[in-house]
Amino acid sequence: MTLIRPARTAEYPALASIQTSLAEPSPELLRWAVDAGNVLVSTADGRPVAYLLAVYGESVHVAELAVRPDRRREGRASALLSRLVSSLGAETRVTVAVEPENGAARALYRSMGFERVRRDESYFEGGAALILARRT
Repeated sequence: MTLIRPARTAEYPALASIQTSLAEPSPELLRWAVDAGNVLVSTADGRPVAYLLAVYGESVHVAELAVRPDRRREGRASALLSRLVSSLGAETRVTVAVEPENGAARALYRSMGFERVRRDESYFEGGAALILARRT
């Protein structure tokens, strides 16, 4: 059974393992976000297999969205995004940065109502990012 819920501090090692699939993981950010309660997890058999790390401010920024490679294409990323969006107040702006070559991620965000705001040539250490946004 799939369940989406807030991450537990004790799950940090499992989340850190999932995080290694990201191009530019930030273990310090993940540790902080788990402790702050800013991480949602998608579980299978009671264990995290995907997570969404949100940073809250004037808008909400999806800093990391990661799914274990063997659990991709199961709708987990869209379920996590839906849960985040449904938890926010009306007219909240949600942003995300995506590598321009990541067609799967771009398609996911487009399907969730995100639109391109701008291209930032130095967002990632490895290069550019497309900044996408939507309102709740």
